[in-house]
Amino acid sequence: MTAPSDRVPVQKDRVESVRRRGHSIVARGEPMVWLTGSALVVSLGMILGLLVWIGSRGLPTFWPSRIIETVVDSGRSRVVVLGEVTREEEYELRESDLIPASEGVQAAMRRALDADRRVSRRLVLTGNADLFGSRFRWVEKVREVKSDRFPRWAVRVDRREGGPFFGYPTASAELFPVPSGWSDAEHSQASVRLLAAPTGGGDAARAEWIAEALRRVDRSDGAEPALYVRRRVESGVTTVLIPPEGLGDGDAVEAVARVWWGAEPAFGRFEDWHDGVRDLVAESQRLQGGEIAELADEVEDLRLERRTVGRRNDVDPLWLDVHDTLIRYRGEGQVESAERTRQRLERLEREFGYRRPSETVLAQLEELESSELQLRRELEDLASRDRSIRREASRFVIQFETSDQDVSAVVEIGEIVRAFPANQIGAGRQLSIYLDRWWEFLTDEPRESNREGGVFPAIFGTVMMSLFMCLAVVPFGVLAALYLREYAKSGPIVSLIRIAVNNLAGVPSIVFGVFGLGFFCYIVGAGIDDLLYESRLPSPTFGSGGLLWASFTLALMTAPVVIVATEEALSAVPNSMREGSYACGASKWQTIRRIVLPRALPGILTGAILAMARGAGEVAPLMLVGAVKVAPELPIAAEAPFGLNRSFMHLGYHIFDLGFKSPDSEAAKPMVFTTTFLLITIIAILNLLAIWLRGRLRKKYESAAF
Repeated sequence: MTAPSDRVPVQKDRVESVRRRGHSIVARGEPMVWLTGSALVVSLGMILGLLVWIGSRGLPTFWPSRIIETVVDSGRSRVVVLGEVTREEEYELRESDLIPASEGVQAAMRRALDADRRVSRRLVLTGNADLFGSRFRWVEKVREVKSDRFPRWAVRVDRREGGPFFGYPTASAELFPVPSGWSDAEHSQASVRLLAAPTGGGDAARAEWIAEALRRVDRSDGAEPALYVRRRVESGVTTVLIPPEGLGDGDAVEAVARVWWGAEPAFGRFEDWHDGVRDLVAESQRLQGGEIAELADEVEDLRLERRTVGRRNDVDPLWLDVHDTLIRYRGEGQVESAERTRQRLERLEREFGYRRPSETVLAQLEELESSELQLRRELEDLASRDRSIRREASRFVIQFETSDQDVSAVVEIGEIVRAFPANQIGAGRQLSIYLDRWWEFLTDEPRESNREGGVFPAIFGTVMMSLFMCLAVVPFGVLAALYLREYAKSGPIVSLIRIAVNNLAGVPSIVFGVFGLGFFCYIVGAGIDDLLYESRLPSPTFGSGGLLWASFTLALMTAPVVIVATEEALSAVPNSMREGSYACGASKWQTIRRIVLPRALPGILTGAILAMARGAGEVAPLMLVGAVKVAPELPIAAEAPFGLNRSFMHLGYHIFDLGFKSPDSEAAKPMVFTTTFLLITIIAILNLLAIWLRGRLRKKYESAAF
């Protein structure tokens, strides 16, 4: 028999061997730690890289660049290119590129061919599309560039229409339009102040008026008299400011002007006038979008009310249409047209047997007609006031010389959003322009096929749709999850329902768009129109795409996310809490409302966050159920149906339109990145608000957090 002392060393060796095996890297799981950690780092790196790339392309979009003037000689022509360099790249040179070049350029290009065949070129934003037909031009450095410089008085102009403009200011002017008719009360009040309209007519009287106006021009502040003429050129007809002695045989004088010649005086006068003229333009836009639009809506409501009265009293639709035309002519003051329409109405009654409405119905129609005529007179007064404001704003202009020295352009100051000499402004002015462009981008409406201006309607539409979607999907999803988890008994039917819910999460989003168009728009919306808005037919109210149906469609699409997240949150509430509630005498609903739901709210909000993140970025369904390129009105109103029936702009659809449907992809590219960055930021803000609320609830019910 072996002594105990002989067995001890053997057991000790075995323990040490086991310990060594337990401390090995495989047994401790370090490879999986490194593998999972590396996967997390790669995933985060991809996400952050995407965000940094989008931000780096989107944030600098509005920073003002220097304006370069390049003399280009391609061997065929010698032109001047003026604009901003948007990007530079290299491309592979080919033998065929040597053909149109001059000998000196060919030598330089052959050296490039003998080296690595790579030459550089730059894309210049030249603007002035209304004059030259294109906004961009590629300039090849080796073959075309003869010289580069940065002119001190090269100015970039951001216009309301026509896109960016580049030129050299040569003159600013205050115009006094020549009256178009000596007895016309609508001619410019400025002309009346300058010179009372002479009596008589014809070319002699017009020439006399122009000559007298030139003599009376105020020459203070360095101003000089000039003429604003319409002149025929090779490309068509243009307008130009000229001194009186420069008047040609074919020039048609549009106005007499007080002019400040020279780059510095002209731009200084522009800066003095710009704020005041912009206020006039803003007042005109306020009238058109406010009082004029409201009166037009009231006139339309009265017209619809008349049609409703006619339908209720069996008035023939044709008689009612002719009667509506008669009222419109009367309101517009077209006496002859109104008389002809009245005679037509009588002929319908006399010759074709159309029954005249009863006296009671006629009294109702006449009362509505009287109200409509009063509104139309007010509408015409506002329209006249708007025309007067616009005429006053159009009196102030600035003239530019373009890169083609034979072409000048006169721009109304009211059409200029901003203008600045990019090559002589400092960092402070650059920052001010950058922030002003961002403010315009966030608060203004789009221009130039969404390539210019702002995206406020798209921001508003995206946020409103996301909120309505959450208001629709969260209650629906929570109720469905409550039934499946708390009320339904486990069985094959409940299992099939859960499988169906999970499968719905994988259905392509465009399928939900087709369903929303067919069910919500064509069935539910058409039924609402027949029931409540019959007088507006055949124009649909709810029978077409709009904010409400888009929100409901995305709510159906994201419902599986909310249902699954809510079920998980409900299952995380301990059964002991339910049993304790039942033991205290609480009913099933009381237990759910006071015990289960409060402690499941963090999980429910998790589902809402996921649903919001998915729904806010969707585009495919929205193209069918309400999102449009440009919406003239925001999807909100003070009266029923409160704008819920209106089409709306959406940032996701805006990005799709810019990237794939824009007529000028190069001009739209910067806005694609900027709008993408903005959409990501808005979704992140909405999610952070929901996460903050979820965190508050978790602190309140820490025991139920999962």
